[in-house]
Amino acid sequence: MQSTRSRRKVAPAAADGGDSGDKLEQLLLSSAICNGEDLGPFVRKVFASGRPETLLHHLRHFARSKESEIEEVCKSHYQDFILAVDDLRSLLSDVDSLKSSLSDSNSRLQSVGGPLLSSLDSFVEAQNVSKNVNSALQSVILCIKLTELCSRANLHLSNGSFYMALKCLDSIENEFQDKTPSSTLKRMLERKIPEIRSHIERKISKEFGDWLVDIRVVSRNLGQLAIGQASAARQREEDLRIKQRQAEEQSRLSLRGCVYALEEDDDDGGLGGDENDGYSNGNNGFFGFDLTPLYRAYHIHQTLGLEDRFKQYYFENRKLQLTSDFQVSSMTPFLESHQTFFAQIAGFFIIEDRILRTGGGLVSKMEVENLWETAVSKMCSVLEDQFSRMQTANHLLLIKDYVSLLGVTLRRYGYPVDALLNVLSKHRDKYHELLLSDCRKQIAEALAADKFEQMLMKKEYEYSMNVLSFQLQASDIVPAFPYVAPFSSTVPDCCRIVRSFIEDSVSFMSFGGQLDFYDVVKKYLDRLLGEVLDGALLKLISSSVHGVSQAMQVAANMAVLERACDFFFRHAAQLSGIPLRMVERGRKQFPLSKARDAAEDMLSGMLKRKVDGFMTLIENVNWMTDEASQGGNEYVNEVIIYLETLVSTAQQILPPQVLKRVLQDVLSHISEKIVGALFGDSVKRFNVNAIMGIDVDIRLLESFADNLSPVFSEGDTNQLKNALAESRQLVNLLLSNHPENFLNPVIREKSYNALDYRKVVTISEKLRDSSDRLFGTFGSRGAKQNPKKKSLDALIKRLKDVS
Repeated sequence: MQSTRSRRKVAPAAADGGDSGDKLEQLLLSSAICNGEDLGPFVRKVFASGRPETLLHHLRHFARSKESEIEEVCKSHYQDFILAVDDLRSLLSDVDSLKSSLSDSNSRLQSVGGPLLSSLDSFVEAQNVSKNVNSALQSVILCIKLTELCSRANLHLSNGSFYMALKCLDSIENEFQDKTPSSTLKRMLERKIPEIRSHIERKISKEFGDWLVDIRVVSRNLGQLAIGQASAARQREEDLRIKQRQAEEQSRLSLRGCVYALEEDDDDGGLGGDENDGYSNGNNGFFGFDLTPLYRAYHIHQTLGLEDRFKQYYFENRKLQLTSDFQVSSMTPFLESHQTFFAQIAGFFIIEDRILRTGGGLVSKMEVENLWETAVSKMCSVLEDQFSRMQTANHLLLIKDYVSLLGVTLRRYGYPVDALLNVLSKHRDKYHELLLSDCRKQIAEALAADKFEQMLMKKEYEYSMNVLSFQLQASDIVPAFPYVAPFSSTVPDCCRIVRSFIEDSVSFMSFGGQLDFYDVVKKYLDRLLGEVLDGALLKLISSSVHGVSQAMQVAANMAVLERACDFFFRHAAQLSGIPLRMVERGRKQFPLSKARDAAEDMLSGMLKRKVDGFMTLIENVNWMTDEASQGGNEYVNEVIIYLETLVSTAQQILPPQVLKRVLQDVLSHISEKIVGALFGDSVKRFNVNAIMGIDVDIRLLESFADNLSPVFSEGDTNQLKNALAESRQLVNLLLSNHPENFLNPVIREKSYNALDYRKVVTISEKLRDSSDRLFGTFGSRGAKQNPKKKSLDALIKRLKDVS
């Protein structure tokens, strides 16, 4: 500011340097104003320098310069402005004329366009009304469709078509609920749709609950039907095997040429074998169970989005049902309830198998397998417990048969049943012990009821039932009726008991998972015959047989039972599916040999005692007779009469081999009695005539044996005669001309092998005779000694030396 003041005070001549600076600033300011730039910097600068007056001066100067420019411009354009004003004045007159023309045109237009405008207004109003009506119609149509869909949903609900009702609800939600113009309807739908879904869920859950209740009864009936079919199939197989065995037996016996074929019914369409089950319901009306309610409930829950929850609910309820099925009532004997118990479980798993195959994932294979493992474990536990309490073989067999049928039934559906079969196998020994105990009682009762009388059969069916059915016949020729059998009623009774034992044993061993079980059956059959039956017969023989007739009947029975034992082993083999040649190749000795030997020994003993009564007549023999008896001594005649009477009776019931053995034993006893009489103290001495009489007696006995040739073979007859060997050889020695030949080992082995040299010494010393023709007298001094006597004395001396 001081510089400005000083500049104002300086004369213009002295301020040339300052003017040039002011001009520059003025030019810059003018340029900034012309360019429209911001003048802030100039203002700040002058205030900063303290010279605002300079800025005001420059601004005034700029304004004056522009006024002059404006004035110059106005002056330059004044003439043009005057011309323009003239043109405007002329234009104003034209505008006035145009205005009047426009006013006239407007009047005419208003007069003409008024009706048109009113028509246009009416049209616009009508168009708006039309739009409103169309919108209302669309809303009404939408409401009608919605109402119809609601009505259809109600109809489906009332008819129980819940799936269709749910589909209608889905359509309402997806297509109408958001588009519904009526807020009332919209609120109603928002409130009712969840209620309807809940109602459907409750209804379908109730139906499913009813199905769960009904399916238990259905499961039991289904299990019984399935096991019944398995039993029928097993019976058909057994009938086929029986026919095959009959044909094989006929072929083996060569009774006639046989051509046979096994026919098998095509019966494989089991309860669960239908592969054409529909997924929609999975029902099977023929077998009485319907899965439609289950699949309907499952489908509805799928539609409601509750699939997993329903699966869990279904599995838990079925698991609870299975657990309930495991309960065994303590009030009812298991023998009466076992069929219901196992049938209930079988039906349960048959249904689960159907659901697994047709349920569309309702249950998984793993879940069914877990349920089955639980069921097998429980059934095994129940069987172990019940079997441990049972004391009757038939009860155990009944339960075993039903369990094996259960195994056959469920194996067809792919369930493993080895654990159940193992439980049955574990109790095999107990069953057979109980069976042996039962048979022991039955055999004892049968033997106690025996009257030791030959069995009379009046009809052919009796013969078939008591003889042919056990192959006891000695000939294939059917006898005339009435027929008196050589055995008593005990034989067929015992045969029936043994046959029942075999069949029960095979029945227990069959269908138990073990294919080759003949050895097991044979082991227990050997025990039955060798321990039970043989022991019972031994007891009978030792305590209840009195008299020859009873002993003879028992011996005859034993002979028939020997044939029956062959039948027993063949029957066991046939039932076990073993070729008969293997049985015949592995056959052992007669299992009732002890009882047979005891019976024959008892019969022989009784006959010996009877014969001993006649042999007492040997005391009446004159041992120093002057001449030999030609017709035999009294005792031998009585014995032969008795033996002939015995044979005539015995050959009616005793087989030849048994009769031969008994007679052989009796004749041997007679021979011993004759030798014993000569050896005993009752005979002090005897002569040759007496020995010749004994020779006649022995010849009569040998003749008796020869007369039995129609009954026995030649070899058997020779064996009977050989039973008299001791007495015959002794007589031959005493009547021999060279008794010293007894000392020759070769001759002794050939002709005197039955003699005891001690007896020969004693008996030979008793021989007395005065006839030179024979031996002469032993004490005659000085007389010429008989060579036979000399030979006999030498024999006696040598034998004494040996002894």
